[in-house]
Amino acid sequence: MNYELIVRSSSQQVDFALLKDGKLIELHKEAEDNKYSVGDVFISKVRKTVPGLNAAFVNVGYEKDAFLHYHDLGPKILSTLDFVKRVSTGKLRSYSLKEFPLKKEIDKNGTINNALKNNQSILVQIVKEPISTKGPRISSELSLAGRYIVLVPFSDRVSISQKIESNQEKERLKRLIKSIKPKGFGVIIRTVAEGKKVAELDRDLQNLMDRWNAMCKKLRGAHLPSKVLSELNRGASIIRDMFNDSFTAIHIDDETLYYQIKDYVQAIAPNKENIVKHYDAKVPIFEKFGIERQIKTSFGRTVSGAKGAYLVIEHTEALHVIDVNSGNRSNKSKTQEDTALEVNLLAASEVARQLRLRDMGGIIVVDFIDMAKAEHRKKLFNHLRDEMSEDKAKHKILPPSKFGLIQITRQRVRPEVNIKTREINPNSVGGDEIEAPIVVVQKIGEELKKLINKDYKKITLNTHPFIAAFLTKGFPSVRTKWFLEHKQWITIQPRDAYTYLEYHFQDEKGKDI
Repeated sequence: MNYELIVRSSSQQVDFALLKDGKLIELHKEAEDNKYSVGDVFISKVRKTVPGLNAAFVNVGYEKDAFLHYHDLGPKILSTLDFVKRVSTGKLRSYSLKEFPLKKEIDKNGTINNALKNNQSILVQIVKEPISTKGPRISSELSLAGRYIVLVPFSDRVSISQKIESNQEKERLKRLIKSIKPKGFGVIIRTVAEGKKVAELDRDLQNLMDRWNAMCKKLRGAHLPSKVLSELNRGASIIRDMFNDSFTAIHIDDETLYYQIKDYVQAIAPNKENIVKHYDAKVPIFEKFGIERQIKTSFGRTVSGAKGAYLVIEHTEALHVIDVNSGNRSNKSKTQEDTALEVNLLAASEVARQLRLRDMGGIIVVDFIDMAKAEHRKKLFNHLRDEMSEDKAKHKILPPSKFGLIQITRQRVRPEVNIKTREINPNSVGGDEIEAPIVVVQKIGEELKKLINKDYKKITLNTHPFIAAFLTKGFPSVRTKWFLEHKQWITIQPRDAYTYLEYHFQDEKGKDI
């Protein structure tokens, strides 16, 4: 499988599209005014503690105070508070933690008032961006993520990703890290560290130590609240967390951003530097790689899947609901049970893609088509779990219930990606909206392919004049592409009486098919 990252830059924001074998699986936006990204570290002030919630509200400069629960303080919070106080007042000028005396760990079942006081200075990290009416969610247990390791101040623990299966490799990596790890810092070894040499791990560690020292220098005399450490830009963080040998290309349409990302890739994977390419053509980059079309067809309320199956996605305040429909697959398989299994497996793949693409979080309930056989329900559950295995967001999937429902919880750290796919209906004076024409064209193309496969000849398409013009104008037109694909010319007849979404196919005798 091949991964491509397509980067589009504008004056207001940068868009990142991740393609897997040409299919859009993730879409990220980095706005210029986003001051509260996951991973950012702030020196801030405790506004007030709330014993009833066992939490504190902290002023990080956002219009709503950030929420800090007792369990997010981390066991070394007293050491962190002491360190911040000493550095801020100039009493401590060495940031290595080598000689820094660690305080006693707090009780994991303690109360917020035993750890924090109102108006106290505290170092916190954003773990969930502001969503809807809520302020950021924060933690005072800091972590600095690198390519191969995560650095955890005020700890001596070395832990390793569970996705590394070889016990021999785990022991090797632990032994290497312990030999280079500075005192006072814990390390989490990431999955991509598997097979890496000590020089690469040490270089990553030194980069993180440089970031730590730069952050500490900002603490002295810092205005409260203020940002003292920024997470990498979105492009670099995507590459850091997801980059592997499957990446075949990174296309960027902005020259400055191109050199930034090229330098970053050169630093983490010198042998892959040549896959970073500057896109410089008149056709917009998202048009060139077919991303705009995929966005239009993937973000509506109804999402077409493979072989005629489709999903209906609804959003409520409490949860997301996804309904699976068989479409025209109902008579394709020998039995109803086989049809249900086939549709459910196809839908499960699309559900996994949609969760990543829209970055849907919280509780998701998927209403699959009922299946009587226990082995089929188990097969569906395992398939969905496999499809979601590459999802970086923390998630949990429950087995199908007797009603065919699968419940999923997925970590929400950023606002959901919500793209408008409907447009003003030109046939209406009331301003109501309908699906964009490209969605209609895709549905027509899918239905046409099925008719040709059934050996229909001399097909005529009757459709609204706007859609007819869209299909026939330009070179190569959509109709020309159909001809090249199917070796059959389609007659397109504009019909003024039709509504925008209405279309009908007719055979050579003029009968509807």
